Amino acid sequence: MTVTVTIETLPFLNASYSNTFSYPNETYYQLPFCNISTDIRTSPPNSTSHRVTINHTIFDFSDIEQSHFHTHTAGHWWPTQCQSEQRLAVIVCYRRRQQHLKLFLNNIHPFLQRQQLDYTLFVVNQHGTNLFNRAALFNVGYIEAMKLYNYTCFIFHDVDLLPEDNRNLYECGTKPRHMSVAVDKFNYKLSYAALFGGVTAFQQEDFLAASGYPTVYQGWGGEDDDMYNRVTKKLKKNIVRYPIGIARYKMIRSMGHVASKLNPYRHKILYSKYNYSLDGVKNTEYKLNELKFYNLFILVNVTLNELTWDEIKRKLRIKG
Repeated sequence: MTVTVTIETLPFLNASYSNTFSYPNETYYQLPFCNISTDIRTSPPNSTSHRVTINHTIFDFSDIEQSHFHTHTAGHWWPTQCQSEQRLAVIVCYRRRQQHLKLFLNNIHPFLQRQQLDYTLFVVNQHGTNLFNRAALFNVGYIEAMKLYNYTCFIFHDVDLLPEDNRNLYECGTKPRHMSVAVDKFNYKLSYAALFGGVTAFQQEDFLAASGYPTVYQGWGGEDDDMYNRVTKKLKKNIVRYPIGIARYKMIRSMGHVASKLNPYRHKILYSKYNYSLDGVKNTEYKLNELKFYNLFILVNVTLNELTWDEIKRKLRIKG
């Protein structure tokens, strides 16, 4: 149960907005499906011909709009010459990282538009001072997105990661995909085989079948490993990855951002082998403070409760 009460307007100065969500007209659905070029699909993984030049300049929101997002409004873009086969929601968790957000928007919009996607960016902000709950924000983004449009593909995205190769297709398949395989900060290597953080992709039915993200990981750490377990143990599927030469990402420097406090209970939760049906997208609790249709993204501003360890144990039925 959510209650809509506007208590905060975040200072996204010079970012224009609309009063309503925008939808394609009927003509769009009569267009042929878009085709990704054969070269993109078949190019060898070690080829560098499709690499993206990251723009590190921090522009004002209005400048980003003029450059990349003047065709449609309310954070929703779709191609005009063909019809995208999937409807994509990109869910970004957020709190006090406006410089990162500007860099992200200026780079991700042209990247997605080159792939001719029907997509919407959702920036889910956690209001207040409670411990940051990244995974719960992803669930909130899913819930609020589905109220607006029948999305078929969901990509859950950290705001400080920028894709570096156009062959890294932002689409969903029959298995969940770990997108951010090779990050520059980690020397473009996969840290460990079960890594499932940074950027992940789910078709809608898989996300629901895995019960969505956990909501009990408050602070830094644990939620990605928990989600990996949900995919492999509850959904009973393997994750897939593009080759390292394709799934490359640039991590934006901190720019003064202070990371969340370490979650002291992450290992206790992770190793408790709790029933994943007890916690997930269907029982995510939040207060919706504001839903605002900026032209570059849709802002979902929410307040989350912070649970004590005893409350978490009761919720997950963990003994001891």
